[in-house]
Amino acid sequence: MGEVHEMFVDETPKVFPVDLDSDSGGYQTATVLGEKTYVFGGFDDESTLSIGIRILDKLTGKWVIPIVLGTKPSQCKGYSALLVNNDRILILKRDSTPDDCTWFLEVDTQFVREQKKILETEVVAWSKGVQGDGPKPIVISGPSGVGKGTLISKLMKEFPSNFGFSVSHTTRAPREKEKDGVHYHFTERSHMEKEIQDGKFLEFASVHGNLYGTSIEAVQVVADAGKRCILDIDVQGARSVKASSLEAIFIFISPPSFEELEKRLRARGTETEEQVQKRLRNAETELEQARSLGLFDHILVNDDLEMCYEHLKKLLDLDEIMDASYHSSPTMAEHPVISSVSEMDHKVLIHSGNAELGKASKSLSVLDVSSLKGGAPGRTRGLNIYTLDPYADVVQGIKILQNPSH
Repeated sequence: MGEVHEMFVDETPKVFPVDLDSDSGGYQTATVLGEKTYVFGGFDDESTLSIGIRILDKLTGKWVIPIVLGTKPSQCKGYSALLVNNDRILILKRDSTPDDCTWFLEVDTQFVREQKKILETEVVAWSKGVQGDGPKPIVISGPSGVGKGTLISKLMKEFPSNFGFSVSHTTRAPREKEKDGVHYHFTERSHMEKEIQDGKFLEFASVHGNLYGTSIEAVQVVADAGKRCILDIDVQGARSVKASSLEAIFIFISPPSFEELEKRLRARGTETEEQVQKRLRNAETELEQARSLGLFDHILVNDDLEMCYEHLKKLLDLDEIMDASYHSSPTMAEHPVISSVSEMDHKVLIHSGNAELGKASKSLSVLDVSSLKGGAPGRTRGLNIYTLDPYADVVQGIKILQNPSH
């Protein structure tokens, strides 16, 4: 059923029809947060709904079209919207697949506030909801020649099903035998600059006139496959990742001494003297920053390679007898056909199925949003969903929400 909300545009009172369940063509949903009303909807054809966004600012009485960051949901036949945690709006898509029904529009999170300052305009950001936490990505940094590449190779060789690399983006042309999406995501500079501006990259740098960077989506693809993503990046890149919404473990690999690092660099015999000196200058800066920034959770000294590797495995809760398989990919909250939702104390009561008059809902579930982690423009993790008595009515469901036993 639709509800009529009185809205004021240009100081003229207008009646704006809002159908909170989005069942009827041309209707939209409205969610109020403070002095702003976020309005969703807009049909592209007779059967599907595109979740466009407009904002009514009560203070000015004007409509604002915000910049929308992150990957937006695909079209759907209907949805329900609820404000949660006073900083994001939960969107439950109807008649959607289990891995595409739970989304969040961030409207007042730290990420959104930062983007508003950068872009100097109204900003919102989409992220997909994921049940459970999933494994944390691992950021490994260290100066050139310290042996971090060897340590990562050993880790990947011993546990090939547990870990994966994110595929970086670059604006340079592919070299012989390099494949797009395997070695790099090769992209146009203008496109990558736009995505950087939209906050879709964890870190990026300009090297010899070309852009290189790690996108949030590239990291999430590895995590969604049930693997821990390893990021081999410099200290500057690690600082950017730390400032993002991505929760990761930060590890710095340090040489036993600066003299030993210089010895290892020269022993490789792959760089000119000028290149060696440049790497040493960079290493000196990285070593100083790693110890003073409080950026890294752990600092491992690579004096003996095998001993350092054992310490690395211990930090990551790995051992020689563990099964090579890792946690399965976190599944999305499952609501096949949503008929109504209600919220109380960070818990959302979901009725799924046909709620015909005089008949109980086919399914009654609770979505716990009290432990959300991460967020736009990647994934919002930490969702917990459990099913109640399928024949319970609304009153019983609310009682369970008020006195949860789960």
